[in-house]
Amino acid sequence: QVHLMESGGGLVQPGGSLRLSCTASGSIFRLNDMGWYRQAPGKERELVARIDRVGVSNYADAVKGRFTISRDNAKNTVYLQINILKPEDTAVYYCNADIDLSLLRRGVEYWGQGTQVTVSS
Repeated sequence: QVHLMESGGGLVQPGGSLRLSCTASGSIFRLNDMGWYRQAPGKERELVARIDRVGVSNYADAVKGRFTISRDNAKNTVYLQINILKPEDTAVYYCNADIDLSLLRRGVEYWGQGTQVTVSS
């Protein structure tokens, strides 16, 4: 059993910052790529950023230069530093992880429950 726990969402004014965290726990053999996605009301879930085990990351064009993804492998945790927030960043942010549960069960995808980020004055 694997669980992803997100934290750090909230209400923030335009131009503000937030730091989201997501920690994976449970029977993890190897934690592979981790990422953040978001879903705004009435829209499909979209990729925000992903990072592999050695720290290579990629970002959606809409967040480049404002968002930074990082991870701490010792803590099984991925972070998303969000700066210069805009109202269009309002969404539920979901953590995603690709996890090897054993040598025979590889690449199982898990999602967190989501954390709400609201940008409003």
